[in-house]
Amino acid sequence: MDHIPLLDELAVIAGLGVVVTVLLGRLRLPTVAGLLFAGALLGPFGLGLVRGMDAIQVLAELGVVLLLFTIGLEFSLSRLRDVMRQAAVGGALQVGLTATIAGGVAVALGQSVARGVFFGFVFALSSTAIVLRALSERRETDAPHGRFIFGTLIFQDLCVVPMVLVVSFLGEGASGEPMGGRIALSLVKAVGVVIGIIVAARLLIPTILGWVDAARSREVFLLAVLAICIGTAWLTSLAGLSPAPGAFLGGMALADTLYGDRAPGDVISLRDAFVSIFFVSLGMLFDVRVVLESPILVALLTAGFVLGKGFAATAAAFAMRFPARVAWLAGVGLAQFGEFGFVLTKLAEKSGLIDEAVSKPLLAAGIISMFLTPVMVRAAPHVTAGERLLAPLEKLIGVRSIDEADEGSPEGELSGHVVLVGFGVAGQLVARALERCGVRYVVIELNAATVRKSREDGLPVYYGDATSEEALGHAHLDRARALLLLMNDPAAAQRVIDTARRVSQRVPILVRAKYLLETEPLQRLGATAGIAEEAEGGLALLAHTLRELEMPRNVIEARVEEARRETQPSVREATVPRRTLAETRALADLKIESALVRAGSAAAGHSAKDLGIRGKTGALVVALRRGDALIAEAAATPFQAEDVVFLVGDKGAVER
Repeated sequence: MDHIPLLDELAVIAGLGVVVTVLLGRLRLPTVAGLLFAGALLGPFGLGLVRGMDAIQVLAELGVVLLLFTIGLEFSLSRLRDVMRQAAVGGALQVGLTATIAGGVAVALGQSVARGVFFGFVFALSSTAIVLRALSERRETDAPHGRFIFGTLIFQDLCVVPMVLVVSFLGEGASGEPMGGRIALSLVKAVGVVIGIIVAARLLIPTILGWVDAARSREVFLLAVLAICIGTAWLTSLAGLSPAPGAFLGGMALADTLYGDRAPGDVISLRDAFVSIFFVSLGMLFDVRVVLESPILVALLTAGFVLGKGFAATAAAFAMRFPARVAWLAGVGLAQFGEFGFVLTKLAEKSGLIDEAVSKPLLAAGIISMFLTPVMVRAAPHVTAGERLLAPLEKLIGVRSIDEADEGSPEGELSGHVVLVGFGVAGQLVARALERCGVRYVVIELNAATVRKSREDGLPVYYGDATSEEALGHAHLDRARALLLLMNDPAAAQRVIDTARRVSQRVPILVRAKYLLETEPLQRLGATAGIAEEAEGGLALLAHTLRELEMPRNVIEARVEEARRETQPSVREATVPRRTLAETRALADLKIESALVRAGSAAAGHSAKDLGIRGKTGALVVALRRGDALIAEAAATPFQAEDVVFLVGDKGAVER
């Protein structure tokens, strides 16, 4: 049999990638770091076991496309609108500030203005694949810093087109065509393609997937989903835009259809495989010889990515009115080289703007920063020194803070209230219930937009970071009746519990967790109770399943209570869904009939019991409707004219 190209390289990548990742996992290093390290070992500058780099790069780029597509599946147009403010403002601040600092430093060190612009662009871009993978593994995509990072990454991807054009123009091979006209034309084309994809997807995708679903073939459905993913990426690439935003738009359009929940399950395994190849391919570009030849230069460039770029991202988050903790985590998350930095570097080298003496140390430092990123993202929530240094700057962000809670209290100091941390859907449900019960509450929230909107609605929602003793002190936690943690940041929840126990040893702390395994560590830290979403969802599903199987109610309640004892206790009674007669298959032979009591009828003035309907006919009077009222206790209720009587029995009994 003929040799299959790339088969041996892929086998080596898969095998060594697994071994290295498992070994580094024992050292508690993230998976992404292991894949990058495996790539460095396999590549042409390591052991040289993989030589088909061009084909591997194609597979790697497909992994990025699939990654952005599946992220788009988790979004919708409405959710994207919520992120766009951060994408437009926060992203512009991060890109502009980083590019200005990096370019200014390069010019100050003797580089030309053209090279300064190039360095500014390269340092402004971050790694979408690595950062989003790290946030997903830690379940921090919906945390405040996760939303800021995601919005900034979207903006960076949109900046790739003008950056590519500018770098091409600055090189020696640039044409004489005015740069402004070229950029404007490309931007118009890109915007047109993006709008076209969104409109066409909203109109065509539901219809097409309806036809595909009618075939009842999982393979055909998967092929259709891949066609949407690759097709939208291809369309945006035709406009000169990066394929990644096109794939994201395709996934987002699919998320708004009836098939949005089904598609991720079919694509996610394929995505993980290709994204892993992408991380390995990045590691293959690392040349250890460059580090040995120019260690100081590589170290300075790495510090620029990690420290300088992290500072710029932190400053941008502060400008968006995020507190110290969120700004610190956002700075750490965005402090690395980006995938499109490789594109710009190769383009600048090809056009003569830079040479290998510049590009090789830059790429080596960039790959090192990428390797450090997953490690830093994992460690950052536990490092408090950074946010303590930033804490004094929080007064500059200009949002009504939790220290004003006393001013907003009509009765003076807060006491006997409930402190809520987080004001998403769960927080709003709890707040409404407390208000109807006459219980006062105060909310600490990190999202400045949510705080402003809630304050406009007259709600006691304040801006603050609940991980600080000062914020909990202003919320008068020591005089509160309970503390409820409803945030989307698991690491922050642990720190809030630790801080709250330093403020008050007696206040009950109730915390929401995603998984059951998280509740015990939270309780060891001092939480009174941890409520796991997976357990509550499983119990509700169990009750509905047993009801569908028509188990008796007392059996369902016993099984649910048994399952609850095995998972987590709760003061909430088991909720068993009730079925109608029409839904109960065991009673399918019984008929339900109604009869009108007419004026002058012999039944008027007599009850079903008086008339002996049950004994004489075998039918049971279960209810009667009088006007707009339904009377369930119908057996002893005298009938009146115009009453509608409901009878249940087999066909003969109802006829009699």
